[in-house]
Amino acid sequence: MKSKNNIQLTLKNLEATPHTYGAAILNKEKFIDVLFEIVNTKDIKAKKERGIILKDILSNRIKDQEGILNIDINGDTVSLRRDVLISELEQIIESQTEGRANYYLNRLIDGIQRVKTSKINDINLLRWKEYDNIITDSLWILDKRDTSGAHLGWYWGNFIPQIPNQMMLRYTKKGDWVLDTFLGSGTTLIECRRLGRNGIGIELNPAVAEKAKELIQKEPNNYNVVSDVIIDDSRTVNIKEILEKYKIKQVQLLIMHPPYHDIIKFSRDERDLSTAKSSEGYLKMFGEVVDNATPYLEKRRYFALVIGDKYSKGEWIPLGFYCMQEVLKRGYMLKSIIVKNFEETRGKRNQKELWRYRALVGGFYIFKHEYIMLFKKR
Repeated sequence: MKSKNNIQLTLKNLEATPHTYGAAILNKEKFIDVLFEIVNTKDIKAKKERGIILKDILSNRIKDQEGILNIDINGDTVSLRRDVLISELEQIIESQTEGRANYYLNRLIDGIQRVKTSKINDINLLRWKEYDNIITDSLWILDKRDTSGAHLGWYWGNFIPQIPNQMMLRYTKKGDWVLDTFLGSGTTLIECRRLGRNGIGIELNPAVAEKAKELIQKEPNNYNVVSDVIIDDSRTVNIKEILEKYKIKQVQLLIMHPPYHDIIKFSRDERDLSTAKSSEGYLKMFGEVVDNATPYLEKRRYFALVIGDKYSKGEWIPLGFYCMQEVLKRGYMLKSIIVKNFEETRGKRNQKELWRYRALVGGFYIFKHEYIMLFKKR
């Protein structure tokens, strides 16, 4: 069972659309006429009886004698989540007063006739109940990464596709631009293609970048978006020049998933954050990446930092919170800290008993989480 603060994310790729789960395709004009007819019915008992009839029609097409349901999406039709629509009709049926029933009816009519979105995403707030694929709690429980489509777990240290997927659904619109300064295996740009966002990824390691390009190209580009992989150092790369190539000045979402210092040594390149000789050196390099990217994030848009902590010589190093402070020093507003359960990692895979023994001997707790720190540019 799902609890308020304990969400099991599905592993399939989910787009922010109210048609993800079984849709009811309705004759829009006819359905609205029927709803207005119920609004104008003064007898609460008659309202409820009409609501029961509508609910039965949605549950059994044979009972539709009024032409409310359409077989195909054509003409003046509307597609609504069947389960949500039935629950809204149940609210009307269970209403104790005419005023309360009319409130639910008018809300349903409004959600069918109008679209209300914010400046930063495509979520129709008048039909917000239909977006239960979008997570709003701060604790995410995940068993493993999404490996559908072009996603492969080949890269040691890559992050799960569910993270950029959720960030883009919440904080971008179709056609917006996303910048990932630690592209790695290309996860963010693959999700950009799936969701119709333009993506630019910067990766220091040429071999990793070339493999990422191959994977990204395998993902269908149904929205004809840009997927640009830049091989360079995120601390010094000329981001302005990259954006000018596409005639834009800023991006709408910034994503960073840097190395967790030296937990995994990704290369011997001294420009690689995983080669930093100390925590202070690491944080200095990380801050330089933030400094380089910040001018190109649009004001009042979001920056998602995916980061974890580390152990060093028996001591817990709160690397995530050190990085958070580096970002806050640069004038960002902290909006959320999401804790994601890190259930399966390449380093601990098939070694659960060994890690449990080590924890008992060493007096520590096993890392099973990382942070998604969400910032807003002031």
